[in-house]
Amino acid sequence: METYRAAPPSAGLVLRIIGALIIVVLIFRCFVVIPAGHVGVVDFFGKVSDSTLKPGVNFRNPLAQIHKFSVKTQEKKEVMVVPSKEGLSVTLEVSVLYHLNPETAADVYKTIGPNYETIILEPNFRSITRGVTAGYEARALYTSERELLAAQIKEALEKTVAPRGITIEATPLRQVGLPPNLTASIEQKLQSEQESQRMEFILTKESQEAERKRIEAQGIADFQKIVAQGLSDSYLRWKGIEATEKLAASANAKTVIIGSGKDGLPVILGGQ
Repeated sequence: METYRAAPPSAGLVLRIIGALIIVVLIFRCFVVIPAGHVGVVDFFGKVSDSTLKPGVNFRNPLAQIHKFSVKTQEKKEVMVVPSKEGLSVTLEVSVLYHLNPETAADVYKTIGPNYETIILEPNFRSITRGVTAGYEARALYTSERELLAAQIKEALEKTVAPRGITIEATPLRQVGLPPNLTASIEQKLQSEQESQRMEFILTKESQEAERKRIEAQGIADFQKIVAQGLSDSYLRWKGIEATEKLAASANAKTVIIGSGKDGLPVILGGQ
């Protein structure tokens, strides 16, 4: 019985298959997908392109490396022990919200590298935060002044890292840890201040009420003075005559006029 064996592929066929695979790979490498919220930095054997690749499908040099940088808002949290103006150590939890400026991503890659957060942002954030808190009393971290302190940290950090391509959005103070005795002292002081303000309000209100009563009394006195000046003897006699006439005309009264009363007015006696 004769045995048939398949002839091995020729060397030319193998080369054609390998060539086709290489072409397919090269075709796929000619395109790159940049995710949303990212930009691509093109590095061709050490030569970095000034223009970046935008989100979506982009044509690329198959031999170039593409480094993807996020330009989304990111948050970096830090828990640090910072000094206060009085020399106290305060535990502060603070965040920085930032994003990479897409227009400067290529410069950031060339001058700093992909780890720009750990090289530029974090050390400056810690240093500036400690420098700013050193100018405030510890109670400022516990009151409404903390918003001013956070704004000052943001402003100082912006001036430092913005030229390096990092945009600072906010630096909120998340939590402040003060020594228990200091916290109690601050709370007691704030309570005393609130009580003082309440007493000041009460005194102001009482003073205003006293002034109102004084003005009212002065008005009554002025009224009485004016009325007294206008009540002459003849005016009073005339009003007495009018009252006598009305009384005499009353159906419920019987009157007897005897002589005359004081100031020449008649005296009316009797009645039911």
